[in-house]
Amino acid sequence: MLDPTKLEHFRNLIALSAADGQVLESERVALAKIAFELGLPLDRLNVMIGKASEYIYLVPQNQKERTKQMKEMIDLAMVDEDFAKAERDLIITVGKKLGFSQEELEGMLT
Repeated sequence: MLDPTKLEHFRNLIALSAADGQVLESERVALAKIAFELGLPLDRLNVMIGKASEYIYLVPQNQKERTKQMKEMIDLAMVDEDFAKAERDLIITVGKKLGFSQEELEGMLT
């Protein structure tokens, strides 16, 4: 069975990938690679992507996880080489909720 914390984290990545209104093929590939590493079946991934707009971002509970999650969110947002405003806005919103300063976020995003 998949670790619930990792599943929440993965849902957050899906929410980020759909923040610009679509999940591009390059983002799907990145999500599929992560899903495979987590042991998440492809059919479940497809269902999750189909429901991406319904997911509410879930905040990680510790410093290590929040930093890791921000890095993975930024990496996923950049995978399609088109860092959409919606993706950037979501990262900044999430980053602030996680306790990152505006300066820290700008440093991560440049």
